[in-house]
Amino acid sequence: MRVPVSWVADHLDLPSTDPDEIAEAFVRVGLEVEDVHRAPELTGPLVVGRVQEIEELTEFKKPIRFCQVEVGATDGGVRGIVCGARNFVAGDLVVVALPGSVLPGGFAISARKTYGRISDGMIASARELGIGSEHAGILVLPPGTAEPGADAQALLGLDDAVIELAVTPDRGYCFAIRGLARELAASFDVDAPDFADPAARVEVPHADRPSWPVRIDDAAGCLRYVARRVSGVDPAAPTPWWMQRRLLAAGMRPISLTVDVTNYVMLELGQPLHAFDATRLTGEIAVRRAAAGEKLRTLDDVERVLDPDDLLITDDSGPIALAGVMGGASTEIPETHEPGSTADVLIEAAHFDPATIARAARRHRLPSEASKRFERSVDPQLPPIAAERAAALLVEYGGGMIEPGRTDVGTAPEPRPVRMPLDLPDRIAGVRYERGVTVRRLRQIGATVELETGDDGKGLVVTTPPSWRPDLAAPADLVEEVLRLEGYDAIPSVLPAAPAGRGLTAAQRRRRAVSRALAEAGHVEVLPFPFVGDEVWDGFGLAADDARRRTVGVLNPIDADRNRLATTLLPGLLDALVRNRARGLEDVALYHIGQVVLPHAEPVAMPEVGVAQRPSDAEMAQIEAALPAQPVHVGVVLAGDREPRGWWGPGRPAGWADAVEAGRLVGTACGVELRVTKAEPAPFHPGRCAALRVGDWVVGHAGELHPKVVDALGLPPRTVAMELDLDAIPLTEARPVPRVSPYPPISVDVALVLAEDVPAAEVAEALIDGGGELLEQVRLFDVYTGEQVEAGRRSLAFSLRLRADERTLTNEEANAARDAAVAVAAERFGAVLR
Repeated sequence: MRVPVSWVADHLDLPSTDPDEIAEAFVRVGLEVEDVHRAPELTGPLVVGRVQEIEELTEFKKPIRFCQVEVGATDGGVRGIVCGARNFVAGDLVVVALPGSVLPGGFAISARKTYGRISDGMIASARELGIGSEHAGILVLPPGTAEPGADAQALLGLDDAVIELAVTPDRGYCFAIRGLARELAASFDVDAPDFADPAARVEVPHADRPSWPVRIDDAAGCLRYVARRVSGVDPAAPTPWWMQRRLLAAGMRPISLTVDVTNYVMLELGQPLHAFDATRLTGEIAVRRAAAGEKLRTLDDVERVLDPDDLLITDDSGPIALAGVMGGASTEIPETHEPGSTADVLIEAAHFDPATIARAARRHRLPSEASKRFERSVDPQLPPIAAERAAALLVEYGGGMIEPGRTDVGTAPEPRPVRMPLDLPDRIAGVRYERGVTVRRLRQIGATVELETGDDGKGLVVTTPPSWRPDLAAPADLVEEVLRLEGYDAIPSVLPAAPAGRGLTAAQRRRRAVSRALAEAGHVEVLPFPFVGDEVWDGFGLAADDARRRTVGVLNPIDADRNRLATTLLPGLLDALVRNRARGLEDVALYHIGQVVLPHAEPVAMPEVGVAQRPSDAEMAQIEAALPAQPVHVGVVLAGDREPRGWWGPGRPAGWADAVEAGRLVGTACGVELRVTKAEPAPFHPGRCAALRVGDWVVGHAGELHPKVVDALGLPPRTVAMELDLDAIPLTEARPVPRVSPYPPISVDVALVLAEDVPAAEVAEALIDGGGELLEQVRLFDVYTGEQVEAGRRSLAFSLRLRADERTLTNEEANAARDAAVAVAAERFGAVLR
């Protein structure tokens, strides 16, 4: 929200007009200042000019015009100026920067020869003058604004600063000068008559009949609908310059008188308005939900297919507006009219359900200034005031006439009183505020305050919140207002003493150990997007009955295409991998530790519990049972080279063994040794995937992704991944102590011939079981298939390292341990020594 200081000053006697002090005052009441746009640095002669003649220069590649501009007798009378803009005609008033002036950004103006003519100055646009972002054409002033030669700096209000604020969703009333002036009044601690509510200045006369028939069919979506009719409006009437100037400073482009008036009232009061061409309306206006398949062409000339949840404004011809978001093209007031014609305007001012408008704006990807305010809630008492204010402006500047009657259908919700102990803000903040502070601050936000005596003899504050503050519904909300306006900096910061003997839990220590181990091994931690769409499972090649397809939906998703909670970390990690590769990073090793959501096969109903007291044990048990499981997983994805290339030779690409090793590394960090067995789950490549087990329990998988998955997701060839359920690994405080022996080891190599479908990991496991305590390590170093081994079989060569803790091994002991290990492999798999 861009706030011109002069506009706020119309409604508040500011103690200071310094923009820095005003920005600081906004910060004191909890508003975030994004930027302070000071008055543009502009020097030299800047005058109003009238275009007398325009010569079109057609010999150049782009259209160029040589204009004769009257700039006043004191400035040389008429000057020739070259200009490329085409949004003005002879007779228009423009702003001329004469030679010697310097525009914002240090742009000096001088007389110079260009396009074969001498350009004696420059006709300026709003952006070049620093009063707006519009640069499509030069700034054209309304007729009669000033005489040629008048000082344009004072006319344009170039000394006016603008404060740009980031308004939080709970402060919708701050999307208006009305609300911001009230906040400044509280920040500067000024009361009436120094602050004048602009809504209170509008007199709403009594109306004995409706101005147009209106019917509300959906009372939940539209609580109130006001319509006011103004006839005989001159569609060619220019918007007064003072209004254009404020719209430009607020970041809006002036369009036409009718549009500018509705935008101005919205910025001033906070109530979005819409103007219909009454001559294009047929029959009664109805507010209802859309029917399936209905369509509406909106003002941006896009035909939109409507959803049954959309709230519509309709007449006998069908939908004429998407309520609270954008009007329809069929009832738009035309920008061009025949000379002498007038327009019949019907002004709409309504109060819509915030959630309904928010869903519609996101569904149609159609954010607007109106929807931005409606979805944050608008004062339900404003519609008749805003409609009357807009109608009066159209009469004053457009020559119209307000037709008798006003339509006001529906009922605005009444605020509910909130009771609060008088000393509650003091007790919550730990500060003893001065007497009367609580009542004064609550009245400053617009609340009605009465004092009572409670049953305990202490003072009670009975507060009726203002209609524009629906967020004030509990004593805690009132306490927050008092503390906010008194200043959070006045509340002492006292850190509670940390209880002795507490630290990280075992689960926290394990998670940090896993993260540290993966980072030390060269993996980079990422925080991927935690939501997925249903189509991702087709890319993963999951079966229709795969449990991972059973997900929990998000009611208000950030991304409509990814609105489900993930059951695995891989989709987010693979998205991060693709994004990094697209930005030129070829060799990628990423990891993430986070929760996944695994809903129950048979959903359990979530009980509805109140907030007056703690839920019962039975209710707590049902709540726990209804919640889906949310275990902590760790995932790893790798692509490109795992070992870089260099002068020593080519790099080594990441393979399935690296993914398995990442799983083993996680197991080591958790204090367990994972067993590796053969597995073939989607989305992994059959034959290049392993199950990671604790005992016989599968806790994860690692390996190379299936080529079809790689193609479907746009991944690099031979991408590998690992995912493991950390919560499935038994949590233990004991850490394995490394066995250190001062005695030398004995290395023995064995080559075993066995069926080629026997996994090497299971053979290694058999050797470990047979080798006993003396066997310290088993390592596979060669796999051979060829002429020396019969068809259907292969040779696996293992290196066995043997060592005793208390003595030097003899050859006989080493050979015995080797033979025992080979015997177990022979018994289990029919292995024979090669």
